[in-house]
Amino acid sequence: MFLVKNSNGTARRGELTTCHGTVQTPVFMPIATAGAVKTLMASEVTALGASVILGNTYHLLLRIGEERMRALGGLHKLMRHDGPILTDSGGYQVFSLSGAKLSARGGSASGGNKTDEDGVTFQSHIDGATLRLTPESSIAMQQAIGADILMQFDDVAAGDSPRERYEDAMRRSLRWAARSKIALLTTPLPSYNPPPHLFGIVQGGTHEDLRAESAKGLVDIGFDGYAIGGLSVGESRSDTFRIAKATATMLPVDKPRYFMGGGMPEEIVYYVSVGIDMFDCVLPTRNARHGMLFVWKDDPSISVRRAFELAQQGASDVDIADTLYEKMHITKSIHAEDLSPIDAWNTGAPTSQEFSRAYLHHLFKADEILGLRLATLQNLRFYLRMMEELRACI
Repeated sequence: MFLVKNSNGTARRGELTTCHGTVQTPVFMPIATAGAVKTLMASEVTALGASVILGNTYHLLLRIGEERMRALGGLHKLMRHDGPILTDSGGYQVFSLSGAKLSARGGSASGGNKTDEDGVTFQSHIDGATLRLTPESSIAMQQAIGADILMQFDDVAAGDSPRERYEDAMRRSLRWAARSKIALLTTPLPSYNPPPHLFGIVQGGTHEDLRAESAKGLVDIGFDGYAIGGLSVGESRSDTFRIAKATATMLPVDKPRYFMGGGMPEEIVYYVSVGIDMFDCVLPTRNARHGMLFVWKDDPSISVRRAFELAQQGASDVDIADTLYEKMHITKSIHAEDLSPIDAWNTGAPTSQEFSRAYLHHLFKADEILGLRLATLQNLRFYLRMMEELRACI
């Protein structure tokens, strides 16, 4: 299922085999939250170089539901996507979204989530409806989606939580991990869903001893891969780097390691340098919709190699970022008459060389949807090219 092909220090290059294809790692997975990568068709995302697309259990449960998803034949069929799909279990979204938007929609956010040993009761961020997720229902929904890689249902603690909360969430997540595995083994798969892989999620906040306890417990249960969860949820970046590096050393060398929800380009370069294999993040598409583009400072093959070497040498995240890219805020007036290409180095996204910064500036100012598409193509191709160059470094 996973084979390490090469290494460079603690960084690894590998192959992850799924029923919908083999994935070269390290890999970045564009997010199709509700079954679509914003403004793009799945075929366009694949053409940019994406080998895995991520769908989200929480959003698809609220928007489509398990029964209808099964009746429709799963997400591969709906998206017309032939490649692998990974699904988040919904645990993070229950933590981050429940009740957060109710006041803006005239609802009440009082009470928030109610977590018990069986699962979590929460309010939909769409209409305030009361819903419930358990390890078993999360796995059932992920099976209905038809994902190639499923995540255990976990209890996520905020980044500023006291140690007692981290400890409680970590141990509950371990118990839910065991239930998630049993659910996968005992729940009948839809006819369109080949046997998927299941990943466990290491929790424990910023405490290395809790991370070690979590990792050992998950390895004892046995999973096809292991994710580092509960980071980038409010803690400092230095703590995130420290815990990511320490946790990677706690995980089996023959299983894929997945950092959930991270992050900025310089963060991913660092995580790759310490032996992490898989990444997802909303930043490329979210920033694109707000007119913020990632633009290469130099030839990508040169920039990424320099950044990777800096990460291996323990350089600061600021130095790594300065080597890699600049942020282009396309709505600023400085771009209004700039006829230079959006990004002359972004080979693989031809729109970045065919259209000018002045045109993209105009599209954003005119609220034209094409502007969102061009910016999304630029940012996603930036991330995917970065992963190609990182694999070349290893």
